[in-house]
Amino acid sequence: MNLTPTSASPGSHLEKRVIEIGGALSSSLGAVLDALPDGPHGPQALATALGLDKVLTSRVLKAVRSIDPISVVHRAPGPEPLRRLLKAAKRRGVGAQLVEQGDAAVSDFERMIRTEAGDRSSLGAMLSAWLPEARQEFELRRKQSAFKAMSQLKGVSADVDFATILLAPSDDGEHLDVVWVLAQYGVQRLRPGTTVKFVTRRVEEADAERQPCNLSGVPIGGIDDVRLDQYCHAPPAPLISERHGDVVQYTLGDSGFGPRSTVDVVFAEVNRREIRRYVPVEENRKSYVFAEISTPVKLLVFDILVHRDVYPGSDPELRIYDTHGNGITDPNDSSRDVDLFDIVEEVRRMRVDEVYAGEVPKQRELMNEVFSRLEWNPAIFRSYRCRVEYPIYGSQLTAVFDPPSAPV
Repeated sequence: MNLTPTSASPGSHLEKRVIEIGGALSSSLGAVLDALPDGPHGPQALATALGLDKVLTSRVLKAVRSIDPISVVHRAPGPEPLRRLLKAAKRRGVGAQLVEQGDAAVSDFERMIRTEAGDRSSLGAMLSAWLPEARQEFELRRKQSAFKAMSQLKGVSADVDFATILLAPSDDGEHLDVVWVLAQYGVQRLRPGTTVKFVTRRVEEADAERQPCNLSGVPIGGIDDVRLDQYCHAPPAPLISERHGDVVQYTLGDSGFGPRSTVDVVFAEVNRREIRRYVPVEENRKSYVFAEISTPVKLLVFDILVHRDVYPGSDPELRIYDTHGNGITDPNDSSRDVDLFDIVEEVRRMRVDEVYAGEVPKQRELMNEVFSRLEWNPAIFRSYRCRVEYPIYGSQLTAVFDPPSAPV
């Protein structure tokens, strides 16, 4: 099989080398497989015919069937498993010349790994620069590893982090009301005494003091004012709330530790006249909202629900910041651009039927109650979602909008 390079970059020695080796692997291994009796084979039939593991044969078949040579290298098993396949093919009667050509391609593959990358894992990181498929897989595996390490170090983990923010015009016409619906499902302490916190904060400075309320408009006096325990799947978590200026901190109380300690947290917080609705052109500022990853979690569902009269014509841009060292980030501060993560995540517009996809327990009922108690019509809100598997602990996912200037 002759593969035409599709993604070569001029001057990239390694990329050119990967393309050459991917083409050689695909061509030589494909010829070996084609020469096997009773072909073509599926993964199980090939495994049975050669006396090999189905996982190995499945990976080989996916590699040789790939169109892009970089994808061939990404999908191919390591050199030693490939040599086992070639030896098995020779025992099944494949000609020595075809096997030798395959072995030569595998040796070139092995040499490239050793001299250009050091090991297969490092080669995967390099391939991610050219192949979206490789990049997504590379990032997911590393984020899974980071989640496992951080949850053990922090002593806590959660299954799902659900963060929804609603933006609607305030009654004064000059500001926006900001409503947070925050939930974490499957929160588990892995050892006793671990601190677990949830935080809401004002995203921009203002003259007036922040006045968080519950869904009924009553100023928050304690955690019981904002809890929505009826939407928990596991037992509701014991929480303690504290005010620190414009920051409200909710801390998990004593819930034990280990699998039997698993709890859920669901609450809503309303902040009237929280941020400016309009920003003068001369300020050259973006408006933004964000979600913080302060607990190691397997899945983040970050929803932004925007009233049709808010940020008209502006869809959000996603920026993900590393908050280590310098704390929460204002995207208008260009000095924090160096803290941006270059990872494959996105925020996208959602249809109504996509919003309640089933990943968040009782989400439809929860959001229906929020809209009902606020007396807002959900039909006049547009919906955006950032869905991230194993979001990076200590990161800040920021949705950035172009705000309008005040009408004349």
